[in-house]
Amino acid sequence: MPVVSSALKERLAQDLKECLKSRDTLRKDMVQIVRAGVLQAEKDGQVTLDDAGVTEVISRELKKRYDVMPDYERSGRQDSLENLNRQIAILKEYLPEQLSPDEVSAIILDAVNESGAASMKDMGKVMQLVSPKVKGRADGKTVAALVRKLLSEKQ
Repeated sequence: MPVVSSALKERLAQDLKECLKSRDTLRKDMVQIVRAGVLQAEKDGQVTLDDAGVTEVISRELKKRYDVMPDYERSGRQDSLENLNRQIAILKEYLPEQLSPDEVSAIILDAVNESGAASMKDMGKVMQLVSPKVKGRADGKTVAALVRKLLSEKQ
């Protein structure tokens, strides 16, 4: 297996040490969850993840938290919701800077022009071009909604 350097994995390891020293249990737990996800992905794929692969793991963990947020809001338990928001904030620290809606729209417009998309039937073509460009830097649901909006306006 070739050795792949990952600054993000090194940062996670360093942050874990710091969390243990400072007794920051929430941050420690989040770092351990991400590191376990990275190890599992490496074991499953029999590869060593680079920063892009680690970012994918972090994005999946972030998505899990966004998916359960409506349940926490409905339950009315403010303490659980605050804890979830802190978890999200910690995970976001490890992701690259997120693209603004305008930047995502510009990428989508380029993809629409490049693919020659003319209707909603071409959404797959557009998403195929857009996804690699925004991976880890924009939420997939938001991107899909923007693509739908732009394609429906074209019709």
